[in-house]
Amino acid sequence: MTVQDQATRPEAASPGEFAAAWRRWHARHEARRSDPHGFLAITSLHWLTGTPQRFTDAPGAWHTGPDGVWVRLVGDEELVIDGATVRGRHSFGVIPERGGVSARWGEVQIEVAKRGGRDIIRPRHPDTWLRLKFAGTPAYLPDPRWVITGRYLPFSQPRAVTVAAAAAGLRHVYDAPGQVEFELDGRRLRLTAFPGAEPGGLTVLFTDATSGFTTHAASRVLHLGPPGPDGQVVLDFNRAVNPPCAYTDLATCPLPPPENRLPVAIEAGERTPDERR
Repeated sequence: MTVQDQATRPEAASPGEFAAAWRRWHARHEARRSDPHGFLAITSLHWLTGTPQRFTDAPGAWHTGPDGVWVRLVGDEELVIDGATVRGRHSFGVIPERGGVSARWGEVQIEVAKRGGRDIIRPRHPDTWLRLKFAGTPAYLPDPRWVITGRYLPFSQPRAVTVAAAAAGLRHVYDAPGQVEFELDGRRLRLTAFPGAEPGGLTVLFTDATSGFTTHAASRVLHLGPPGPDGQVVLDFNRAVNPPCAYTDLATCPLPPPENRLPVAIEAGERTPDERR
């Protein structure tokens, strides 16, 4: 996701242009979400152990150990990994935390990943009912009021922050590089930021006074571009999005740290998905 995808400064566009830019951005985001192998296509979440296990929605017998994830394919079972067809016994190696590998089984994609220190597989079937019946995510109308200039306050060194997860009993650990400070309705607020997908970018997980009412109870996510030379950042809450756990119980999403529970109502961005109503 590029900085251009993330925020449009309201002073650089008319109200109509601002709204149109938001609609284009949201359409792209929804397209990624409903991709044939996006998270709406996940059919199950399997936690691997040292004992080989077979699953109804994936080929082979799967297990994990000190040398990583293994699958044993029998008969005519096969996977395609990086364009190569694999049969018999195959090692995926040790998967890094929050890393993952994709394997194809016909039209199905098998996600092999590590979350919270545990190896998992999540089959993604394009014809799953959640994806086929997905009609889009409701959202507040875009409003330039919710584009707020803030300031990035880096820590002297990254701090390890442990947060809970949507999956019961799971914990995620992130190296938080700093906090983002901003003012809203005369109140000074701060959010702990995690590294973003874009080099130098930031990701903020938060809840607010709308959470559990008009927006998803557990969390929303805001992606920020890299701070400017003076530490300036733009928080466009119109582009606050739902995490995967807002749609499916088969997600392992991290939850916001306690300090990111905002005591104000952020009436912007995506609302509670119809799938959760």
